[in-house]
Order: sequence, then C-alpha cells, then structure tokens
Amino acid sequence: MLMNPLILDLLLAGSGGAVGAGVLTLLSRKKVSEYRGRIAGLEAEARAAMQQLAAQDEEAVHLARGRLPALIYALQHGGDLASVSGPRHRQLAETNTGLAHELVLQQVNDLASTAAEQAEQAARSAVRAVTSSMQALVNELQAANTHLLDREHDATLLGLVQPIDHAASQLARRLQILGVLVGMWPGRQRDDASLLDTVRGGVSRIRDFSRVRVPHESPYYVAGRYVEPLVLAVAELLDNAARHSAPTTPVEVSFLQAHNGVSIAIHDAGPGLRPEAREEAARRLSGQHPVRLTELRHPPSFGHLGVGALADRYGFRAMVDEEHSVHGGVRATLFVPSALLASPPAAASSPPLHSEHTPSPAPLPAEPTTPVPEAPTWAPHPQEYPAQQQYPVEEKDGLILPVRRRRSSAHEPRHSRPATETPSPDSGTALAAFIHATQSARAPEEESPS
Repeated sequence: MLMNPLILDLLLAGSGGAVGAGVLTLLSRKKVSEYRGRIAGLEAEARAAMQQLAAQDEEAVHLARGRLPALIYALQHGGDLASVSGPRHRQLAETNTGLAHELVLQQVNDLASTAAEQAEQAARSAVRAVTSSMQALVNELQAANTHLLDREHDATLLGLVQPIDHAASQLARRLQILGVLVGMWPGRQRDDASLLDTVRGGVSRIRDFSRVRVPHESPYYVAGRYVEPLVLAVAELLDNAARHSAPTTPVEVSFLQAHNGVSIAIHDAGPGLRPEAREEAARRLSGQHPVRLTELRHPPSFGHLGVGALADRYGFRAMVDEEHSVHGGVRATLFVPSALLASPPAAASSPPLHSEHTPSPAPLPAEPTTPVPEAPTWAPHPQEYPAQQQYPVEEKDGLILPVRRRRSSAHEPRHSRPATETPSPDSGTALAAFIHATQSARAPEEESPS
C-alpha cells in the first residue's frame, strides 16, 4: 500500500534526507516490479494469441489442401467421411474453428454423395433405355435371320447368313450383361436343361467357339430358372479365356462333382493374372460389391462384373485361380449348388438349348439324309450346335454347316393347281430355262480347282 503524501513528507522531514531517499528507492522498486509483471503477462497473452492465429491458419490450409481432397478421393473410391483424417491441431477440435471445419466437410460430403447418386441413377436409366431399344432391334435382326434360314436351304446363302446371325447372338449377349448390371432380367425362362447343353449354349455365344472343348456327356441337369443365367455366365468366362490366350490354343471345359453341387471349370493357356488383377477379378466375381456405372474405369469392362451380379442374384459362385490350371494359364470356376440342379427327365435325352430366336427343329423327312458325324469335343457351329441336333449337314470352306430344309406348315397355303386344271403350255419351258440358268451359274464353280 502506498503511503499518503503528507505522511511521506513528515517522515522525510523528521528522519533526514538519507532515510527518506531509502524509502523512496524501496517504493520505486516495488512499483517497477509490478509494472514488469503486468508487461510479462501481456506479452504471454500476446504470444498465445499469435500461436492460436498461426494454428488456425495452418488448420485452414490443411483443410483446403489435405482434408477436402482426401474426402473427394474417398468418395470417388467407395469411401466416406469417416476415412478422412482429423485436424492437424487437436486442441482446435472443440473450438469454433474446428467445429466450423467439420461442418464444411460434412456439407461437402452430403453434396458430393447426392450428386454421385443422381449421376448413377441417370447413368442407369440411360443404360436401361439404350439396352432395351437395342435388344428389340437385335431381336428383330435375329428373327429375320431365323426366318430366312428356315425358308431357304441353299448352302451358299446359309454360309453368308450364319456369321451375321452369330454376330447378332454375341451382341445380344453383351446387351444382356449390361442389362444385368442395371438390374434387368437376363432373358427368357427356359425348361430344365442338361448341364452339357447349358455349357454348349454359352459356347455358341462367343466369337472363338471353335477353340472350346467340352465333355462328351454329363449326367447333371439345371433347373429352368437358372439355365439362362448360367449360359450367360459361362459365355462371359469362355469369352474372357479365349480373348486372353493365343488363338492357336484350346479352351477346355470340365465338370467336377462336389459334395453339394457341381463345378464347371474353364482352363485357358494364357499368361495368367498379375496379383492386383487377380484380386480385382475376385472382388468383381464375388458379387458382394455394388456396381456403380459412374465409377467404372476407362475403357470399362463388364464381363466379370456381370458374372458376379448373376452369381449373387441366382446363388452360384464364380472364382479364378492359377494354381489348378491344366495349361498354366487361368482356371475360372463356376460352382453350381445342388439347389440349382434338377432331376434328369424320364426320357433318355432332353431337347437341347436353342438361341433366343432359333425354333426347335422339325422332324426330318423319311428320305435318306447326310449322316451326322459324332459330336466332337468342341463347338461345331455357333448356332446352338445345329449339327448335333439331327440336322443334315455339309462341309463348305472348312466349316460344318447345317442344310436347312423348307418346312411345310398348316398355316401356309399350298399353291398347287387343282387336278382338273390343265397346265399352261409354257410351264415346261419356264422350268427348263430355270434349270439351265442354275446349271450355267454353277458351272464355273464346279470346274474350278478345289
């Protein structure tokens, strides 16, 4: 406590100058000490405020350059806000600054998620619309091809039309896989079919069908509801095996009975898979991860994704490995549980699978036909193995082609003349001219060396 000025004057007057000077010195030092303490406290507060401002500036930079880009990357690769790191300065987490930064991240997360979902729905709607319209056109194309092949039996015409029909079948398969990825139904409902015919149906829908070797027989049958999904899955795995192996090597199919089902194994002689590619294939074939069209890489690949979607939807399993490939390439396996199988029919054999627009063959006439060769271990022709379905066949340019016969129908009028009507005088001339022209057109080809 400071003394009253009057008391201080009295002390100085009564005790002399020396004592007064000492008292003043003590009082001055105390005052200076107090001032210095106050100044030190103010300096500490200023340093703390400067450190707080610097931490807030660093946290803002960390938000802009670190946390926001990490959030965008996580959203693009299936992550979420929880996978993003926290603030750099933990002491700011509960401050207004930290709470504001968390609010910014949450708003960006919600906005990006909403935009991604809208983009995905738009992409799926577009794929559904395009797939449906293209499937209708492909169906018309296949129907026109089938109509032409049913009405005509000329070998040259058949040889020209069959590749077109085969290409249309492959296009239809690709459209089916796209449709499966966006939740569409894979195709028509079939009757129960043998596992061998199911695999042959898949072979008939790939480009390199002639390289595929299938077993001669199989005692297993597939329930009708699962036939088309398995045909599609087998076709995609066969196509993948053929495209990733040399064109001179075979693609072999084998069946293996398991305790609670049967496995379809597909062996290729390709170079195998890198570890990261094998992991990605396993992830896609599992069917456990949702397919997002907007997150597919460029160029996109749909085969394994489609097989995984079919496996998840219908209850079979798909996998790949390299340890058990008989040719050192990749072995793709489809495991079909017993619940998807059916009992063999009472008859000795069941009608084979046919393509979406290929009608079942009509009974052949009693006249002798060209003998049908024994069923080889590979697909003789993509049109659902016509040579194995008792069609008369012939070999042309190295291919075994079926000879389509014109089938009479009760609904088609027969343009025959009544018995009482006399033929026109020139009818024989016209027929003779037609035969002569046909022979003249074929003569150069018959004379050319084979």
